[in-house]
Amino acid sequence: MSVLAGTEPVRIVRHADGVVELRLDDPGRGNALDLGTAEALRDTAVEVAADPGGAVLLRSTGVSFCVGGDLRAFAGRGARTGSYVHAVASAAHAAIQALYELPVPLVTAVRGAAAGGGIGLALVGDIVVAARSARFRLAYTAIGLTPDCGASWFLPRLLGPRRAADLILTNRVLTGDEAERWGLVSRSVDDGELDDATRRIAADLAAGAGDALRASKGLLRVGAGEELRLRLAEEARLIAALADGRQAQDRMASFLAAGSRPKADDGRAGARQTESVS
Repeated sequence: MSVLAGTEPVRIVRHADGVVELRLDDPGRGNALDLGTAEALRDTAVEVAADPGGAVLLRSTGVSFCVGGDLRAFAGRGARTGSYVHAVASAAHAAIQALYELPVPLVTAVRGAAAGGGIGLALVGDIVVAARSARFRLAYTAIGLTPDCGASWFLPRLLGPRRAADLILTNRVLTGDEAERWGLVSRSVDDGELDDATRRIAADLAAGAGDALRASKGLLRVGAGEELRLRLAEEARLIAALADGRQAQDRMASFLAAGSRPKADDGRAGARQTESVS
């Protein structure tokens, strides 16, 4: 039996086997992050952290994991753009911090687009499983902004400085298989197996030696939580400052205008309207 709580766009599902599921549940918007969604993510992450069960599973509904910040919510705010972006980033960062500090294992399931802030949200997991067709893209610099949601902290630690710079500066796209080869994710699986595979991993962890798992995770994370907290604060400051600038606002407007024109479907059409930051 499962118990579902919370309101859209983020839900908590508590399973009888001890798995607590944090579900991004706004598929019509690609699980994009505007202020309301970021605050819902923060609040549900804090609620899960207070009672995490034996393992936590972070997953999404729809074709995309998270396409990043909702540029349509950012656009047209003029001098208020930076303060709005800072509020979105700060709420999302509180969620990232809460998830990073979970005492139990966190499994992340990534399908479709993981862009902008969706990258950091995916990488906060201890075990990250991607569908083979998943697409990872930072996308920040394309619209004149800098990474947030911990991407600038996670990527060098996972990939090393060269590959981290490649992803951040060029906005290249990695598939799920490529992400596994690079070490960005733990493993990739066939698209149709993603939900069952991640549910099984989380259930096995929840049924495992809880004290040993918690202690082992503590060893892996010792001292790192405060480093992440400081980086998240600096990411929020910098992305907000840039969002107030003319260059970023012009690039966001151009991106949205280009996304509104008909294009051949490349498998990411649903993400074009919202993709890229926070």
